[in-house]
Order: sequence, then C-alpha cells, then structure tokens
Amino acid sequence: MDDEREDSRASALQNHLERFLIYLRVEKGSSPYTVKNYGSEIQEFVDFAADEGVRDWTGVNVPFIRRYLLWLNSRKLAQASVARRISELRSFGKYLMRNGELAQNPFRLISLPRVPERLPNYLEYDEILAMLNVPDTSTPKGLRDRAILEVLYAGGLRISELVGLNIGDYSAEEQQLRVWGKGSKERIAFLGQPACRALEAYLTYGRPKFLQARKEAAATAALFLNRFGDRLWLGSVDTLIRKMAKAAGIARRVTPHVLRHTFATHLLNGGADLRYIQELLGHANISTTQVYTHVSQERIREVYLRAHPRAQKSD
Repeated sequence: MDDEREDSRASALQNHLERFLIYLRVEKGSSPYTVKNYGSEIQEFVDFAADEGVRDWTGVNVPFIRRYLLWLNSRKLAQASVARRISELRSFGKYLMRNGELAQNPFRLISLPRVPERLPNYLEYDEILAMLNVPDTSTPKGLRDRAILEVLYAGGLRISELVGLNIGDYSAEEQQLRVWGKGSKERIAFLGQPACRALEAYLTYGRPKFLQARKEAAATAALFLNRFGDRLWLGSVDTLIRKMAKAAGIARRVTPHVLRHTFATHLLNGGADLRYIQELLGHANISTTQVYTHVSQERIREVYLRAHPRAQKSD
C-alpha cells in the first residue's frame, strides 16, 4: 500500500520525464549520452520531489526549487554540476510549456549559479607525439588505438561522435569523415595523411581481426570495434586515452575532450580563423568557440615576452 502511494504521488512528474526523454531521443535526435545524462539528473529532481511530498507541478515553485538547490549543495557538487542540472530542468520546463502542461517555466525563475570560467586543458604537440607512439601497431588493438588517437586529434571529434562512426562515414578519397554531432547535425571532419594512414592500417589489418571474435553472424557497420567485435563504447575510449597519456609520461588528467581542446587550440595558434574552427568543432554559437582565444592570447603573450627586447628582464 505504501509503495502504491509512493508511485501515485510521483507518477505525474515521472510520466512527464519519460515523455521528455522520448522527445529528446526521437524528435531532437539527441545522442544516447545526452539522453542518459538528462534522464539520470532530472530523475534526481523527480525523486527529491517525491520525498518532499510534491505530487504534481503545482508544488514546484521558487521556494521548492531553492530547497532542491540547497539539497544539491549539501552533496558538495561543483557549481558547474548544479548549473548543468538547472539548465536541464529549464529545458524540461520549456518542453512542458510547449505541450500545455505548464503555464510558465518555474525553473526560469531561478538564476544559474555563477561558474568560474576555466580555460580549456590542452596538450603540447610533443605530448601528442608521445601519446601517438604508445600503441603497439604490430597488434590489432594497437592499430585501432593509434587510429583512434589520430582521428580524435586530427578531426576534433567528441567521444560520442567517435564511437558513433560507421565504416561508410569514412571517405579515403576525400580524406574526411562524416560526423553526426549534437542534435543529429551532420558535419565534415577533415583528416590529414597520418590519420588516414592510421585508419587504412586499422581497416586492413586490425578491424578484420576484431570481427572474427564477433558472435553474431551479421556484420556490424561500426568503425571502431572492441575485442568482442561489437561497437566500442564511451567508457572504453575514455579509459583508453587516460592509459595512453599515463604511458606517454603525461602526469595531468587527459580525456578524449582534452584532445578536442588540443585540436582547436593548435588550429588557433597556427593562425586558423575562429569562424572556421567553430565549423570544424560543430559549435552552434561562436561564443562557445571563443574560449580558445584566451589560450591563444596567453601564447601570444609568451612569444612577446620572449622576443621583444624591451619586454625582457634587464640584468
């Protein structure tokens, strides 16, 4: 009986969340990674509401949302994590308004926490070279890992974009990849000759070996495969990059997204126009790309201090 009461008081919020996740997946074409994150973090709010005895959206007001924020802060979450949750709830509220479930979006009445601006973490070119020398390219796994590193650095891909690649997305003739980014937006990622050579070696000598371990008779279109012959998943790539960075002697934390930052920073330092970098990264807004200008300005300052005779310290 208690379980039935618990289910009924959360049912309105829960049902709306489930429909919202279907909307994200089917209508907006959001990636599985995005849908998973939205689902788990908005579910926190739904569970909190149930524990507080809130049965429907009439109880979700500013005082209630502030109690939720206090609860989040009590868990010692970073301000960026709190801000992300409120942003997700704003999207949820916008969806409910559009579908006539809410007259106004209560989450819009709460300001986002101030998040300290962090400059992108990126690698120097010699660190990239050190990582590229880690995989043992005499093995299928080493061929795959080298190709993954080359593609991430050469194309500036998100990790979700990398694991979502199919064989048909690669054009050896054009030296490029067709990438499906956020919101199922298609863009082209260009590859240099080293990345193409690494991909060709993997496709010729590495991927067929992974396919032999596949239990299902039907072939898979996935470009990058795991040891079972199935599509490589997000967590495996993240672990792989961390291990290769450690093996290369890089002490700080390196993730696939750090390689994306490195791609953008090296392009900007090389003189590429910010608008072109925006297109290559698949950013919808130029303001998202402008964070890299801070990094570039620091590099310019270093060059100035080292090169200008009146900028150097006097004896």
